[in-house]
Amino acid sequence: MEHVHVHRDLSLLPKAHLHLHFTGSMRPGTLLELADKYGVHLPEALRGGTPPKLRATDERGWFRFQRLYDMARSCLREPEDIQRLVREAAEEDVRDGSGWLEIQVDPTSYAPLLGGLIPAMEIILDAVDSAARDTGLGMRVLVAANRMKHPLEARTLARLAVRYADRGVVGFGLSNDERRGMARDFDRAFAIAREGGLLAAPHGGELTGPASVRDCLDDLRAARVGHGVRAAEDPRLLRKLAERQVTCEVCPASNVALGVYEKPEDVPLRTLFDAGVPMALGADDPLLFGSRLAAQYEIARRHHGFTDAELAELARQSVRGSAAPEDVSRKLLSGIDDWLAAPAA
Repeated sequence: MEHVHVHRDLSLLPKAHLHLHFTGSMRPGTLLELADKYGVHLPEALRGGTPPKLRATDERGWFRFQRLYDMARSCLREPEDIQRLVREAAEEDVRDGSGWLEIQVDPTSYAPLLGGLIPAMEIILDAVDSAARDTGLGMRVLVAANRMKHPLEARTLARLAVRYADRGVVGFGLSNDERRGMARDFDRAFAIAREGGLLAAPHGGELTGPASVRDCLDDLRAARVGHGVRAAEDPRLLRKLAERQVTCEVCPASNVALGVYEKPEDVPLRTLFDAGVPMALGADDPLLFGSRLAAQYEIARRHHGFTDAELAELARQSVRGSAAPEDVSRKLLSGIDDWLAAPAA
């Protein structure tokens, strides 16, 4: 007899991972080893082995989060560090049931150490190719511009991203603090990316409200929105996202870690789900937030009462929102059906 509390294993549920930042995907142990290798003195917050206490809802908190992130990034200096990072991110994803990963990177950050933008891009894409080969994980890249920098830099990155569309770049993003830099300042960069066949996937609706999500749709013609959770505050916007089937890359653990919501149960997963807004749960920055992909599905189960059938539907939404080719999608979707069809242990 099946008991209500017995659930299928979420790490076996096939899914796609659409919101994972490059440096933020690092294993904490790897960061310690690389810091050691380069003699970088890490602050206690990054040494402790437990995720740092973060809050980004005030400027100082966000600045601190960025500073920790930058310190971690400064430990990636050579091609083999990049290769290791990407391979380990792929291994972690496979362990969590991911069959497809779109990893997000701003190559500008690595360019000075790796000999320029183009060499940095090549090294990143080569690392992705070999990690995909070694782990069997389908893996592609989203090139992300930084909202805090000049829009002209974003255009340069958009052109670069398009140039590498046949080498594994599938989308163009816009990250960092959305309280700075208007979405419409980046409209040319996104037009270049879209015209080059890339998926537009800017961040919005994380640190500011529904208006920033609307800007992503209207000014950047987003096919997906990084986070997007604050759309829950605006029923008309929810309808628009549902009608256009714009996937929100929702990162529950991240939202709580950064103080966007107080508790896991405050993240509006139900509101979005019930409104028919497609979601792709993501881990954002496991290095700093302390949990990976399957844990996000656990949050939906534990704190929002999602049934296995609903969790399977979330996994389907992640696959549909991805840039995965038809055959990969089909395989993942049928794997999701098999997961659901199997009796709960």
